[in-house]
Amino acid sequence: MKRLKFILSGGGTGGHIYPAIAIANELKQRFPDCEILFVGARDKMEMQKVPQAGYPIKGLWIAGIQRRLTFDNSLFPLKLIDSLLKSRTIIREFKPDVVIGTGGFASGPLLRVAGIANIPTVIQEQNSFPGITNRWLSAKANKICVAYENLERFFPKHKIVFTGNPVRQDLLGIDGKRNEAFAHFNLSHDKKVVLILGGSLGSARINQLIAKELVNFAAQNVQVIWQCGKYYYEQYQHFSEKEDVQVMAFIDRMDLVYAAADVVISRSGASSVSELCIVGKPVIFIPSPNVAEDHQTKNAKSIVDKDAALLIREAELDTQFTDLFNNLLSDENLQQKLSQNIKTLAKLNATRDIVDEIIKLIPNSATQSLSNSATSL
Repeated sequence: MKRLKFILSGGGTGGHIYPAIAIANELKQRFPDCEILFVGARDKMEMQKVPQAGYPIKGLWIAGIQRRLTFDNSLFPLKLIDSLLKSRTIIREFKPDVVIGTGGFASGPLLRVAGIANIPTVIQEQNSFPGITNRWLSAKANKICVAYENLERFFPKHKIVFTGNPVRQDLLGIDGKRNEAFAHFNLSHDKKVVLILGGSLGSARINQLIAKELVNFAAQNVQVIWQCGKYYYEQYQHFSEKEDVQVMAFIDRMDLVYAAADVVISRSGASSVSELCIVGKPVIFIPSPNVAEDHQTKNAKSIVDKDAALLIREAELDTQFTDLFNNLLSDENLQQKLSQNIKTLAKLNATRDIVDEIIKLIPNSATQSLSNSATSL
């Protein structure tokens, strides 16, 4: 029997990496004997996170174009050609049945080469405003799995499937983990827990805000779990010396930290938004203004417009955040309303539905081989 082979590519940030890993895990569960290979960008976080998840990865010499004139920008054409050539070698040697891209610059050359080789390709777009790589790839892609409606202005309508974003499967059952979570993080059951998420790389502006707000948090008698990002950990780790404050570069047990949280303050990257819909916590979104087409604000507004979250822009933090936070913390009815409303937006079966679309594209010879094997068992 032919073993199925899949290549997944996406990276640069956790928002591209973790959806790809979730898809890989679902493929592995469905087809335990399948071979899975990741392709990412050299020196980006996927080169560490993917092996930690148990999958092999190959790196391409590729990076995005910076908004300002830099030496790296002058190297972009050379990097693109090198990545296209290496992608061709990877495709020829691995011979995948389907190639899946979850965004990030490494997925561009790989899916382009796969399309030229007539290998089925699937794009998974997390955001309400698609990135440049996925828009570039959409003309040749076979299927485009999206998490937001009304993306026909970016992608061919007949290719779009509304699936939602893949999320960690361990987030689906956090309701029964609260006691375990409090023990894991050494928390007190007598105080509410505020969780701060600045994104996988961290947020300078949110970190500045939280450092200033710790006095107010102490006055509100809450416990704080503060994910500041690896780039900022050395700068902010000393705040862990304060009572009821835990500063972390990265949180490995997201299921437990969500189970512990009463209120969440978060960036509004697509993966974070999807996770928060699943876990159903009251959330204050602080979108990053430093992303293409301000897509984090669009992500957040899609939730806020349904009375399912609160939104505050970076420019308003110094004047409005304290009152907004204190009001949310003291208003149990508002917390309950936000929690109930955001849960209704969750796509619980997103990963399964995306893999269903992938399976539909597996060449007939491979699926027939699988079917024959199953019949003989």
